[in-house]
Amino acid sequence: MIKYIIDSVFSSFYKPIDKFLAKPWEKQLDTFNYLISHGSKTLFGQKHNFDKIKTPEDFKKHVPIMGYDDLKPYLNIIINDKKPNVLWDTPVKWFAMSSGTTNDKSKYIPVTNESLKNCHYKGGHHMLALYTKHHPEHAFMFGKALVLGGSQQINTIGEGIFTGDVSAVLVKNLPWWAKRRRTPEEISLIADWDVKLQKLADYAIKEDIRSLLGVPSWMLVLLKKIVADTGKSIPELWPNLEVFFHGGVSFLPYREQFEKIIPTDKMNYWETYNASEGFFGVQYAPDSSELLLLLDSQVYYEFIPNGDWEKENPEVLTLNEIEVGVKYAMLISTSGGLWRYLLGDTIEFTSLQPHLFRITGRTKHFINAFGEELMIANAQDALQEACKVTGAKITEYTVAPIFFGDNNNGAHEWLIEFETPPSHLELFTQTLDKTLQSVNSDYEAKRSSSLSLRLPIIKVMPHNFFYRWMESKEKMGGQNKVPRLANHRKYVDSLLNFLSESSLESPKIE
Repeated sequence: MIKYIIDSVFSSFYKPIDKFLAKPWEKQLDTFNYLISHGSKTLFGQKHNFDKIKTPEDFKKHVPIMGYDDLKPYLNIIINDKKPNVLWDTPVKWFAMSSGTTNDKSKYIPVTNESLKNCHYKGGHHMLALYTKHHPEHAFMFGKALVLGGSQQINTIGEGIFTGDVSAVLVKNLPWWAKRRRTPEEISLIADWDVKLQKLADYAIKEDIRSLLGVPSWMLVLLKKIVADTGKSIPELWPNLEVFFHGGVSFLPYREQFEKIIPTDKMNYWETYNASEGFFGVQYAPDSSELLLLLDSQVYYEFIPNGDWEKENPEVLTLNEIEVGVKYAMLISTSGGLWRYLLGDTIEFTSLQPHLFRITGRTKHFINAFGEELMIANAQDALQEACKVTGAKITEYTVAPIFFGDNNNGAHEWLIEFETPPSHLELFTQTLDKTLQSVNSDYEAKRSSSLSLRLPIIKVMPHNFFYRWMESKEKMGGQNKVPRLANHRKYVDSLLNFLSESSLESPKIE
């Protein structure tokens, strides 16, 4: 009887999916009209002539593409001036903290009651609906969910206004019945990662854990700790463990490690695409990691084709204009008060019936292998400080992740060619790492006690090395550049192979 009731609930979660699958563009137009109706009552709407917006083309005409720096003045009015109806026509009481931009260590993304309920939580409903539809024999709801979220505790940043990692915001607002099935709130919101991981491990080994939720890199750290603490395998500890709902970073580099630490054919992996700004996609079928674009979560999507990302006036397409096989940067307008906001992620559609896609990267150079969201501006700031402290000068550099191994956690590998070498390489490395932590809160969290991310590994390249590598690739002059940051090892491995095959020798620096 209980299983029948649970299945009925999950079936009800699936009905909205059926509706937008049948009429995707019509659903987007409904969302567009809903957002404009509410936005017209706001300061932002008045400034951008929402009363004149009747169509998506009007929207493009009157509302500019927004980045975080464009959003900040409105956030300051909400937080500091306590004014209502600035970006949305209901109160903004919550801000989700995410990694920083060029000027900020952390950025604050508004979360309204509407976006919390109809985007973040509804995305979770869609996740459960799609998973259980393809796994009718599921039994994960009869046990506990081990949830490993962010470390940011809830903080007050204004009168009646609170901020925290998006997972902390979600935990604080969950209904009581949902909180009973998952990691206790008093553990989930612990800020100290060492304490938190130990508390999670102590809690989990005594429970009937049947599902995992979190970012792959951190979940792997926790599972390894539990195995080390207990001396037992994960299937021995939790014979009913069934599924890992994961997101935040690509799962591909971690799959082999998870299959090794959870060696059972009963284990399933289900991918999600959720962020501080909203919940945008979820895995559609068990035999593919392609994500279904969620079209009923009060998010209106627009897409900038590859090649137009850096243009001052780029071509912008709506859902009914996109094509399969083209990389797009996403713009989102949401009931959280984001308007034509450049999310920064790039996607590529693999199907339009239904709208399935895969995440292809970011519009800027970045590394997000462990949830650290390291941006080019962070790297430049840290290198500048390390050079200042050690008297070094850099000619070229590139950075890539080193993924988890059996005996080591992840790291960033920096290949650097110096014009003037640092006085002490160890001091250079320590300064680089310390500065990265000071400018990027997500990197700082992942470096906590080196649990997920080790100290950077610096490899000094020979003089003129990058030039010779580019020459070997016939990529000289014009727009050809040495890639600074990459979320994969394609460039770094190519450079290291070129070094090993050449007669060049790396200089020795103390």
